Amino acid sequence: MNYSKYYPIDVLNGEGTRCTLFVSGCIHNCKGCYNQSTWSPDAGELFTEHLADQIIKDLNDQRIKKQGLTLSGGDPLHPSNVQEVLKLVQRVKAECDNKDIWIWTGYLLTELNSEQQKVVDLIDVLIDGKFESDLADPSLQWRGSSNQIVHRLK
Repeated sequence: MNYSKYYPIDVLNGEGTRCTLFVSGCIHNCKGCYNQSTWSPDAGELFTEHLADQIIKDLNDQRIKKQGLTLSGGDPLHPSNVQEVLKLVQRVKAECDNKDIWIWTGYLLTELNSEQQKVVDLIDVLIDGKFESDLADPSLQWRGSSNQIVHRLK
């Protein structure tokens, strides 16, 4: 899995102060996407165990009380990302007390395959659906277009 950006402190992509990882790879190619540079699975840098360790360390940093981890992209549920995302989500749940996990995906919750569902079963919030520029609404919270749904899973 590759990633394009990692923010150890982020207040824009989910509730509270978070760590946010933008992964690479997206098949949806939404017209008007603000993050087209993440569409190729080969874009950005290789996600390493060292970065996974850093994310865990950042989430557990007591100087900054972080609410959780955000995974966006690209698409964290892209086939080339699912295994690494699952490993990271499992680590966060095991090693970081009471941290929530948010994922943005272009897939609909009802379209997920069994591998993608394993990830979703462990997270707290899923924002699903492709960005649709004709349904764009800047007043929406946590989503860009009105077809997208914020699923609070836990």
